[in-house]
Amino acid sequence: MTENILQNASALRAWRNRMGWSRDEAATQLSLKRDTYKKLENGNRPITARLATTIKRIEDMKSGQGIETVQNTETASVEVVGGGTVVHVRNHLALSAPAYGSTAREITGIFRRRGFETNLTLTRMADAASEYETNEDMMRLAGKIVKNKHRKIVIWNPAICDYTGQVGNVTPARKAKRLKSREGGQSMSLKPAEKIVSTIRQNRKDLFLVAFKTTTGASEDEMYLAGLKLMKGAHINLVLVNDVVTRMNMIVCPEEARYHVTNERVEAMEGLVDMAILRSQCHFTRSRVVEDSKGVDWTGEQIADNLRTVVNHCIKRQAYKPVDTRRGLVTAGHFASRGQDGKIITSKRWSNFNHLAETGMVLIEPESEHDVVAYGGKPSVGGMSQRIIFENHKDLDHIVHFHCALKENAPDHIPLRSQRPYECGSHECGRNTSDGLQEVEDGIWAVMLDNHGPNIVYRRDVDPARVIDMIERNFDLDVKTGGQVG
Repeated sequence: MTENILQNASALRAWRNRMGWSRDEAATQLSLKRDTYKKLENGNRPITARLATTIKRIEDMKSGQGIETVQNTETASVEVVGGGTVVHVRNHLALSAPAYGSTAREITGIFRRRGFETNLTLTRMADAASEYETNEDMMRLAGKIVKNKHRKIVIWNPAICDYTGQVGNVTPARKAKRLKSREGGQSMSLKPAEKIVSTIRQNRKDLFLVAFKTTTGASEDEMYLAGLKLMKGAHINLVLVNDVVTRMNMIVCPEEARYHVTNERVEAMEGLVDMAILRSQCHFTRSRVVEDSKGVDWTGEQIADNLRTVVNHCIKRQAYKPVDTRRGLVTAGHFASRGQDGKIITSKRWSNFNHLAETGMVLIEPESEHDVVAYGGKPSVGGMSQRIIFENHKDLDHIVHFHCALKENAPDHIPLRSQRPYECGSHECGRNTSDGLQEVEDGIWAVMLDNHGPNIVYRRDVDPARVIDMIERNFDLDVKTGGQVG
């Protein structure tokens, strides 16, 4: 800690985050003027060895009081989990995922400074008094978090051992028969361990889940893909990817975008907390899928020709680029058509739009503000945006959304709206999209969601060739927002 402080002023900011202090509070603790402390944190003034020693002493003292370790606060809305785990193989032999809780402590401090009651739980590797040590213990902790209805945000930062190990035919256990070194070399069989993070939101979709992914010497694009694959397979709301070799960090979100791409670790973590706070306040619509119900044939009469023509053009131009997930190749984006009596025909979630003839569309029927009945499968996550747009723009009938970039010289001056505060599919995202729509030409409206993609909305009687021409002159269908996925 002392060496890091002496070499890197951002470590001073990290220390303040772990303490949960504002700049004024940190300056007071160090008996410094606020302006002096600000210069130290901005790197405009050197940190002396004496000051570094004081900083370390304060942190050691506070940790000894238990302030920065486990806090069993049942009513806290935020749960931060950190530290490493072990997997026992034999007596006195175990696999481990080393981690000592510094990131979890720092994130906890940021949340507390933002005014959020935050519970910090560390493994025994990071806190000797902890009851959590093994992967099985962490599965138990995950279940405990899920059962606590006060929890709204879960920052899942433990280093979970990815493998279980077995030597010979002896069942792995803490007290299993001890190996003897005089017997010479041994071989261990490794098997992938169960992914705990994927269980957290299975039955608690109201939880906002943040997870972490580590890479080693990866490019930014490789980091991005690693974060996406983790997110897509476990219903995670945000993933912070960090590379231990390049020291690069980035936040990956469900819209397949990347934020806070920086080698400043503190900047990335503060951005992560801020995005979690903003996005955790979003509201979503629940869909009840009627089992064995039929959807809508993409080639059938229920699909208007001027929607089918535009979407087929976007597919041909590869606007819908699939990402490889545990469920197979999946495309992002959505499209929809206004149905009768408030119904909506929308694209199917977790599908590949490049095979629409096989997957078809979903018919949704609103039951209430927060509930819909779906026929033919799980509806698009953008269904709420579609619903709000159709309610607010009663003369428009079709929506097309894909994740492609706005051209720098786009001639139609497409309005731009920020996406960072809103998760795609939320009511808030829908209102942001609807409010941003502007008429580009007669019967065709559009908005560009920054770092996300456009929504093009148009009337049923509009010539599809006009819509296609508007798309081609304003958007680069070859360039995916966030980055390429294949």
